[in-house]
Amino acid sequence: MIIKSLKLQNFRNFGKKSFDFSEGSTLIFGPNAVGKTNILEAITLLSTGKSFRAGVEAEMHREGENVTRVTGQTEEPELEVVLVSEAPNPAFGEPRQERQRGGKRVFINGVAKRVFTFAGTLKTVMFGPWDVGMVTESPSVRRRFLDSVLGQVDREYRRSLLSYEKGTRQRNRVLERIREGIATRSQLLYWDHLVIREGNYLSSARERFIDFVNSTTFPGEELSIEYDRSAISEGRLEQYKEEEILAATTLVGPHRDDINFQFSINTRSDSNFQNKSLAKYGSRGEQRMAVLWLKLAELDFIEKESGQRPVLLLDDIFSELDPQHHELILETVGKQQTILTTAEPRKFKKNFDAKVKIIEL
Repeated sequence: MIIKSLKLQNFRNFGKKSFDFSEGSTLIFGPNAVGKTNILEAITLLSTGKSFRAGVEAEMHREGENVTRVTGQTEEPELEVVLVSEAPNPAFGEPRQERQRGGKRVFINGVAKRVFTFAGTLKTVMFGPWDVGMVTESPSVRRRFLDSVLGQVDREYRRSLLSYEKGTRQRNRVLERIREGIATRSQLLYWDHLVIREGNYLSSARERFIDFVNSTTFPGEELSIEYDRSAISEGRLEQYKEEEILAATTLVGPHRDDINFQFSINTRSDSNFQNKSLAKYGSRGEQRMAVLWLKLAELDFIEKESGQRPVLLLDDIFSELDPQHHELILETVGKQQTILTTAEPRKFKKNFDAKVKIIEL
């Protein structure tokens, strides 16, 4: 599935703006701070129902506005996300139901849907300069990445994740009440069963993706991902029961998972190779290559699992990659619809054929 056009209303720095995209490659260029990344953010919002960078959804409103609309026309359905603040502006003319309360609503062909159903209709892979920090940043960043990938291709994963997150919140409340002496351990039983069931599904899906990534190769590099799985079971919950009550927190499960990037190095002159942590021992350039490898594998995984080649979104990525890897990106660009941004178009226009669409901001 491709995205044919995008309409923005009060989104970030755009008041009212429309864009048409090529079925092949579209190059968006302009100076910094004109909104290139905002366009890609809007497309990922249509894909996942979430922003990849906004801490709170209100950040996506244009300054001084209370209602934001992002509408995308794909090959088949029209997708729309409407963000409404708590105090919408009556002069904007929004429908009555949007004036009653703030929040987010999503629509497919004008029919309201739950985000759970909406997400994954349009599949995307986003790669931006910030992604090169995935190797060294906190485990929560890597867990969000796993959830983003699997949530696009596995409806059951999205359902299980919502159920697991609700279950851990409720379980933590019971743990707090036990610590305060106003609840008993028997009240954990229902939530124990729920988080074990849902947690094991999440873990198995994550393991499936990691195995796929590890089965792919990257030219000239020996890279792998180690799944640091926080297993959840009756035995593990029993093992940590006293610590959990003291902390009033569930201490095991997928919300504690992590992935570790590894690269192979020659440790002795006899060609004995050993895996080392990229976060600890890898150079910045090696870490960039690892994330590029991960993103290329993500493209193939989503296609394998869904039968659809995702839209590839590249945000000024050439500035972060070494020149020798530009060619690899350019080879990938032609394998699916690709929308990319740059502040230096002269450097890259020559690499695209005459069919590429150019948008200047």
